[in-house]
Amino acid sequence: MNEAIEPARLSLVPFVAMLLCIALLPSILKHHWEKNYHRIALILAAIAAGYYIFELRHPEHVLHAARDYFSFITVVGSLFIIASGIHIEVRGEAKPLRNCFFLAVGGILGNVFGTTGASMLLINPWIRMNKFRYTGLHTAFFIFVIGNVGGGLLPLGPPLLLGYLKGVPFFWVLAHCWPAWTMSIFVLLAIFYFVDRHNYRRVPREVRQAVTEETGIQVSGIRNLIFLVIVLAAVFIQRPRLLREVIMIACAAISFYSTPKELHEANAFSFRPLREVAWLFLGIFFTLLPVLDFMRFHAPKFPIDSPLKFYWLSGGLSSVLDNAPTYLSFLANAMGQQNLSVENAADVQWFLTSGRLQLAAISVGSVLFGAATYIGNSPNFMIKAITEREAVHTPSFFGFIFKFALPVLLPVLCLVGWLYFRH
Repeated sequence: MNEAIEPARLSLVPFVAMLLCIALLPSILKHHWEKNYHRIALILAAIAAGYYIFELRHPEHVLHAARDYFSFITVVGSLFIIASGIHIEVRGEAKPLRNCFFLAVGGILGNVFGTTGASMLLINPWIRMNKFRYTGLHTAFFIFVIGNVGGGLLPLGPPLLLGYLKGVPFFWVLAHCWPAWTMSIFVLLAIFYFVDRHNYRRVPREVRQAVTEETGIQVSGIRNLIFLVIVLAAVFIQRPRLLREVIMIACAAISFYSTPKELHEANAFSFRPLREVAWLFLGIFFTLLPVLDFMRFHAPKFPIDSPLKFYWLSGGLSSVLDNAPTYLSFLANAMGQQNLSVENAADVQWFLTSGRLQLAAISVGSVLFGAATYIGNSPNFMIKAITEREAVHTPSFFGFIFKFALPVLLPVLCLVGWLYFRH
């Protein structure tokens, strides 16, 4: 991690502008946004990078952000391409209980393949099986369960992967956070079941009868699972770092060119969602630079003295600042209060005992709160882009927050915090 410096408050403006553009322009200037979003992201990123290079004289921060961005987009892009070569056909009527089972399995797979891999693998089958009655509810709960909470036990994706790379044991979160994870999944699925059952009963009988009575699952392109496993294994190659990216890119290229065209067509494959995510997160990664440095520099002025505070603060900021860098910032803050360094493996091992509750609170908070907005976790925006491409109902930025995150997710977050971190 780069040494924290104090950026000017004005340098935070590009990040705020980036968030406002993502939140407002797709709704009020949709046509112009689709034509110019990449230019907006590039300009705001250039402003932030230029400030660090020419004003602060810290080009190494920009290089570090560029390296992290390249790693991020390599992981996301390779998983997107490989998963798009796997076609899952779920036949039969998407009844509420069946939908709950699908989400539960997807939540488990989120720990096995990472939330990005599981999301890219399952979002198209989820859309197809609910195509006769797809609503914003289905988009929101897919993001809640598979895109975020599903990755809360094993460090195979952001943000827990960053902790693993710093020395947190692979199964530490599973051993210490499984009760909070289990309860979160169970409550979310229970809420989804009752709301989805209500919506299901409102569907006209003739629409239900139009769905085939034949049930079953058929998987095509299964050899791409080999490439998926290789990419996920490559995540743990720390040095040389370039080797990791080369392996991922090679797997994605082989998968893309070896997958039959009809499988891509069956999945309605397009690079458009990946391009949108790549451009927007370019803007987010670089405009986030002064925000994170500002947080790190001023952290000693705001001591966080309880696991519940770590849970709410790391979680709250994870919902708007991307949960991966926020997780790392609060881990550094918690360790710094004990004069420990996140860059020292021995210090990390000591903190696993002395700061067990703080680390559990940061881990759970960063994972769960990542589902609160489209930019809280990297799979969220890609899920949104794919649902929009498929022309199914997708809540707007604020619609997602006010219709689903606040009334549905927030009570679950409050319950988890009160039960597990209030002492």
